[in-house]
Amino acid sequence: MLQISVVPVTEYQQNCCIVYDDQTKAAVVVDPGGEVEKIAAAADELGVMVEAVWLTHGHLDHAGGAEAAKSQFGVEIIGPHQADKMLLDNIETTAAGYGLTGMFNASPDRWLQEGDSLSVGEHEFDVRHCPGHAPGHVVFINHANKVILMGDVLFKGSIGRTDLPGGNHQSLLESIAQKIMTLDDDYQFVCGHTEPSTIGAERSTNPFLQ
Repeated sequence: MLQISVVPVTEYQQNCCIVYDDQTKAAVVVDPGGEVEKIAAAADELGVMVEAVWLTHGHLDHAGGAEAAKSQFGVEIIGPHQADKMLLDNIETTAAGYGLTGMFNASPDRWLQEGDSLSVGEHEFDVRHCPGHAPGHVVFINHANKVILMGDVLFKGSIGRTDLPGGNHQSLLESIAQKIMTLDDDYQFVCGHTEPSTIGAERSTNPFLQ
């Protein structure tokens, strides 16, 4: 079965996810924003073998630990979409502006595009490009288990902020309408911060979608 273990990292309490197959123990780390030693300890406790780092987007709280995780696990960084290259190239500068340390620029080994697919063991994820919160933001959807790794596109009762560099409110609403809300109500999602939700719950109660 597909399993997701959430490891909150950094003072932003960003939901880094260890996504793994509980039979083969193949795993990926999604959005290691920082505190990679904490992520590595969680992976050890789960007894999984990390095979890649996936990034939903280039903001420092999601990607600031990507290069450290690459070194820690000896794997490649995959994603996000190339439109986030500017964000990834400026993580250190941005972090310094907030007085943060231990976050580093990231250079993905492979960029992602709409329609790509990735896998963890036998579990395949559909890649959808969802700009708005960040220009190169992608989400990862496993249709077999009806699970979405959402990043900061949609939250329980809210949507991603669009006041950061590269953000665009209208683009975000279009991404949600065209790429996310076309899914069935019983799809569950883990978002970049706070607790998970379902497409159905957001369709009926999220004030930004009414």
